[in-house]
Parts: sequence; C-alpha cells; structure tokens
Amino acid sequence: MSDGPLTRALLAEGARHGPGLYAQEGAFGRRAGACPYDADGREYLDFAAGIGVASLGHANARLASAVAEQASRLIVCSQGYGNDVRAAFLRRLCELAGGGLRRAFLCSSGTEANEAALKWARAATGRTNVVAARRGFAGRTIGALAATWEPRYRAPYESLLGAVDFVPYGDAEALEAAVDESTAAVVLEPVQGEGGVNVAPSGYLAAARDATRAVGALLVLDEVQCGAGRTGRFLAAHHDGVAADVVTLAKGLAGGVPIGATLMTEEVALALPPGGHGTTFGGNPLACAAGLVVLDELTAGGLMANAAAMGERLLAGLRSLVGPRVREVRGRGLMVGLELRERAAPVVAELRRRGLVTVAAGPNVVRYLPPLTVSAAEVDEAVAITAAALAG
Repeated sequence: MSDGPLTRALLAEGARHGPGLYAQEGAFGRRAGACPYDADGREYLDFAAGIGVASLGHANARLASAVAEQASRLIVCSQGYGNDVRAAFLRRLCELAGGGLRRAFLCSSGTEANEAALKWARAATGRTNVVAARRGFAGRTIGALAATWEPRYRAPYESLLGAVDFVPYGDAEALEAAVDESTAAVVLEPVQGEGGVNVAPSGYLAAARDATRAVGALLVLDEVQCGAGRTGRFLAAHHDGVAADVVTLAKGLAGGVPIGATLMTEEVALALPPGGHGTTFGGNPLACAAGLVVLDELTAGGLMANAAAMGERLLAGLRSLVGPRVREVRGRGLMVGLELRERAAPVVAELRRRGLVTVAAGPNVVRYLPPLTVSAAEVDEAVAITAAALAG
C-alpha cells in the first residue's frame, strides 16, 4: 500500500508550487500493468495511459530493467558524439517506419517533433504556407500552435504564427483546393486524437499525398498519438499504404520516458545544413534504451497484434452502448472515441469515480487509450463500467 497521507500532502505541495495549469483530480503513487493506485490505495483501470504514453503499461519489468541498466552506464550523450544505444534505436526506428523514412531527428516531445517538421518543410521547399485540418492538434509551442486548429489554444498567439489554411478533416476536395505552389506542407493526423478520435476516411491520405506531390509540397503526418503501434500497425498511415515525406512520433514511443522523433526522407533531411537544428536532451541514451524495449515489444512481443485485437473488442463492446446518450463510437486499434450527445467531462468524472480512468477529446468525446498490453478481461471490465456509468 502507498502512504496515503504523504501522497495527499505531496499533491497539495505540487498544486501550491506548480503553474496552476492542471486541474488535478487525484494522486497516483504507484502502478502495475493497467492499474494505478491512488493516495488511499484504491485501484483504477487506466484507459488513459498518460494520454497514450504508457504503451507497455505501468511498472513493466523489462522497461524498468533497461532504464536502470542504462542509467548505470550512461544517461546523457550529446548528439555531437556517437552512441551505441542511439544508433541501434535509430536503425530500428527507421526500419519499422519504412516508406523511405531513412533519417530521424530525436528530441524530447511531440511538439518539438512537430516544430522540427515545420522547420524542415520550410527549408526543403523555400515556402512558408501550411495546410492543416480542422480539429487537428500539433502541440502548444509557438510553431506547432500554427497547425493546431482549436482557437482557445491558438488565438492568444495569432500574431506570432505563420500562415495556415485550415480545411475540413476528411474532405479531399477541400484539401486539394487549398494546396498550391505556395504550400510548404500539408500537416495531418491519420487519426485525430485531441480533436475527437477522427479516423481518416479511406483514400484521404492518398489524396493528400497526390496533392502535395503535384505542387512540390511535403506531406507531414503527425503520428505523435496514433503512431508507435497504437492502431495495430507501427504507423497509422501503414493501414492506408501512404508514404509521407515526414512523420512525427512521441508519446508511447519509449513507454513513458520522454522522447520525440521527426522521421524524414534523405532529401528532406539534407535541406538543413550541419548545425541547422539541435537539441540538448533529445536522443539521450536513457530514452533510446527505453525506446528499444518498446520497439521490440511491439514486434517480437506481439503488442501491435494485441492492439489490433483488443481494439476490435473495445470498439465492439462500446458500440453496443450506442443509444440515448451515445451518438457514435469510432477509432482504430487502441485509440477509441465514444461520442456523446452531451458533454464529456461529467462522464469522464463519473467513470473515474467508478474506477476507470479515461480522458476527454474535445467537448463531447470520451477517449480510450489503454496500454497496448491490455487484456480481454480488462477491456470487458472497461466496457462494463462505461455501461453502468451511462445507465446510472
């Protein structure tokens, strides 16, 4: 059991000294598998996974061992020097991505990966304009905000952002009409996360690929949330057979250790000269060691296959709840959205009260992002808790 009073005291300390940006609804002190424990020792079923970060669940023995072993050897190594663990991770990452993505810039988060993508797109094309989708989310730093649709995130900084044309997600004709010789890049999520778990319609990514090639623009696929095996394939774009010029990854790529990656073709990579971009913490051996474990578990460990199978089970279970309070259930793999006919926040709170941790995606969608290790029994329990919450 965790020390309840101490955990609650630390929660109060964190709230007092933090920036006040997060509404902290509880405190988790320790976790195992898909189950976190709060200050009172109550167990929860975690179907948020740190917003898709804990891909191997919590307290994964192999991940913990790799991180501990690497920490005893070498934690940080500037990318100005070679490193064996980083080299192995880069090779494996590019192999799994395929599609001509032979280079990768390593950083520490998804927004950094998207910032780098935008910078390389400008360098590779000599252009500044971007086409992005409504309800897309690229991050909260100034550059990535430009491609983030939600006005409440973007509006206060509008004067600092580059020109971005937002088009309806999934509308190939609108996208094609917006792309011209001034476009540096089209930035899309194959499955929108923050925007409501919207899956790209069949043919949409291919249409974006054709539109960008026709005018010499880049196709940038933001797979920060939907990549790294979450949809049952290493990249969500692999379901559509579409090869992008640039792909960004983060979140679950190292199972909870901070990491981000901007994968790109040789041609794009060479657009920036040596020293044209950089990072202090990105590509550190600790994160790369964690990333190697995740990549191995996704493939040899069968977690991508599990994500596909458990995703189908979760979709089927939640779709049985469509009715007076549920409008639609959609998703791919273990990235599922339950769209309500009401606001999501009270339902997310009720699910948490009943022991299921989820996260909202926009005003009326409950998002389910369990660890890729989730079992059939845990999926069924999550569906049962959801059914009870909606019936109560």
